[in-house]
Amino acid sequence: MTKYINYTKYPVPRIRHHANPVLYFPLKQHKGNNFYYPPVFDEIRWAEVFADGRPPDMLDIGCGLGRFLLEMSVANSDKNILGFEVRQSAVEWIQGVVEGEKLQNVQALWYSAVNGMHFIRSETIEKVFYFFPDPWVKKRHYKRRAFSADMLSEVHRVLKPDGIFYLMTDVPEVDEFQQEVLKSSGLFEFSYVDDDNWGLNTKTNQEEFCFDKKIPFIRMICRKK
Repeated sequence: MTKYINYTKYPVPRIRHHANPVLYFPLKQHKGNNFYYPPVFDEIRWAEVFADGRPPDMLDIGCGLGRFLLEMSVANSDKNILGFEVRQSAVEWIQGVVEGEKLQNVQALWYSAVNGMHFIRSETIEKVFYFFPDPWVKKRHYKRRAFSADMLSEVHRVLKPDGIFYLMTDVPEVDEFQQEVLKSSGLFEFSYVDDDNWGLNTKTNQEEFCFDKKIPFIRMICRKK
């Protein structure tokens, strides 16, 4: 029997769209530590994260309030899925749903992915999702974008040889930027796909909003070279 999550049981707190700008840069770049910053992990005991004690099979980078993350866990009960999010209040809300629904295979970490993913073994992840990132449209703010050569190198490392990196955005400038980074890295073959070739039935909140409002958005699938 398919499990459905009744989100009305979990009032969504008021959450700022952007977090403190320092969170968008690796901790090692900061000279001091007199600010609130997510933990940086060298190692994670997966038995403390997932009920079966196994590492994650899928990653959702920048999972936001986690609708996609949670629904993917329900649709793939035999897979462990881990989300990263820099806004602590969003992570706490997701954790409340996980506990309330007694979900065994999903968790969100308060973590900034720009610090790398050293705690995840190489070639162990089946799918990585990076959907509707903050566009940071002003050129002086491009440096806050998590999508970078370093992030691509880490995604490439953790993905299995046949793993897939999924990208989605409704901002053409972000797509152009990501294309440039992908081409420069030379680590992935990538292609645009439509709904029929996307391969994911679970949708994000923003994806559904775009469908409803007829806002065009872009889907890209990246495969390891």
